[in-house]
Amino acid sequence: MSKKVAVYWPGDARAKPNELALPNIEAATVQIERALKKLGREPYRVEGFLSKPHESRDKLGPIDDPTVGVFVHWVYGPHTCDGVLGKDNPLLLASNFSGRWPGLVGLLNTGACLESLNRKHSRVWTSSEDFSADPQFMERLDTWCSSGAIPYAEDGIRYHAPISESASARARKVAAEIQRRRPLILMLGDTSMGMINGYFGPRLLSKHAFAEHKIDQAWIIDRGRTISEQRISDALAFVKDKGVVFHWGEGDAKDFTEQATREQLRDYLVVLDLMREFGADCLGWQYQLGLIPLRPPSDLAEGLFNSSARPETDGDTIACATEADQGNVVPMEMLKRLLKDKGLHQAVMFHDVRWGAEHDGRFLWVLLNSGSCGAYAFNHDPSTLKGAHSYRQPALYFPTPGGTFAGESLPGEITWARAYIKNDVLWMDVGRGEVVKLPPEKRDAWWKGTTREWPFMAADLGVDRDTLMAHYQSNHVAVAYGDVFGEMVALSQELGFRVRVLGRDG
Repeated sequence: MSKKVAVYWPGDARAKPNELALPNIEAATVQIERALKKLGREPYRVEGFLSKPHESRDKLGPIDDPTVGVFVHWVYGPHTCDGVLGKDNPLLLASNFSGRWPGLVGLLNTGACLESLNRKHSRVWTSSEDFSADPQFMERLDTWCSSGAIPYAEDGIRYHAPISESASARARKVAAEIQRRRPLILMLGDTSMGMINGYFGPRLLSKHAFAEHKIDQAWIIDRGRTISEQRISDALAFVKDKGVVFHWGEGDAKDFTEQATREQLRDYLVVLDLMREFGADCLGWQYQLGLIPLRPPSDLAEGLFNSSARPETDGDTIACATEADQGNVVPMEMLKRLLKDKGLHQAVMFHDVRWGAEHDGRFLWVLLNSGSCGAYAFNHDPSTLKGAHSYRQPALYFPTPGGTFAGESLPGEITWARAYIKNDVLWMDVGRGEVVKLPPEKRDAWWKGTTREWPFMAADLGVDRDTLMAHYQSNHVAVAYGDVFGEMVALSQELGFRVRVLGRDG
């Protein structure tokens, strides 16, 4: 492999996040350059952040040397993918392991994007401030420098699991229902922030008994004009009565007012009407970027859809995936149907795999997304929204004021899943785990060390950290309370998905 190694900065599409991350990414780059030099390599930098797809194409496209991307904040998949496709020079995604600066989130998303496009790459990460002082990091980097790839153990992965007859029967029953009347995903826009891996489209969905219907997000603005103020007032009275606490005007959030929440509920009612109009079963909601200057965040509405206690409810949840991520909405709908058939509450939560650390001798992941987590996680009572708090979304990313749907997730056993593209076919990862209640001091430190305004879940996903970091094909995960693990493996197989089971006992 060539001694010369190109080092580039994948970026956010928005200037401010890149600007704030600059000191952090500069420090990490120095660390990576130092590590490469210790291994006899000659690193050189690609100038500036790659914050648009064409910048990736123009700056990475001509490079044939081995290439390292520095992932220490949120980045977009095309800002790597569009510059490395069509060639096979060794590519390494290198990340810190930080909750405050979610480089690992960007690494997982970009890795999944590359996988969906059949582009070979490797991953490496460290939680050490001095990268060169981490012997495992250096060993893996040396392997990549020598061979152009980093192999990872697959001890925590298997391709089937023992399934009881009752679980198999339930899976066959639910599969027959799905195949008889295909679940329709209402897609409000397309996946956001360059999540190439999160869009499957009809050509893949149809092979697994799912359908989609796309609607331009402009419909939200147009239809919003017809929503009456009385419906909005009734919706606001409902959520307040059911227990949501609104943190209007607190701290620096002076522009977060009752009117901002009313506008969020307007959008909720628009989308509810669209779900009814098109007979849709579940929902993918892009929101991010396109509507940010025009409408408040969709997170309050998404949290309500994932709750059974919601305005104008029929008593059911509507599985809603933020960022229009089909890799989550598909398993969310499947898990929901299995839970209902088993007599368990049907809410399924959408989360980011944000960060993790040790607690009481085991590794816990901090799962949190801006608001696509239903209230059942906070109270285990389907009839209420107690435990849900709405804080102003951070103004840095969300200039139009609006609130989140946040809370602390209660302890309990969970089943989790994620669909993804590999070798041009759909796979399903399935696992089981446990949500853990942390001591208040540690909970607060972890929560404040990530994004305090967002819903919080500390979870043992039943899989080692390095297995997930090396092999998982997303930064998102669908989480359901209750044990439907065997049923989910069987249902995925019944619907034609290829299945991986991630777990320590693999």
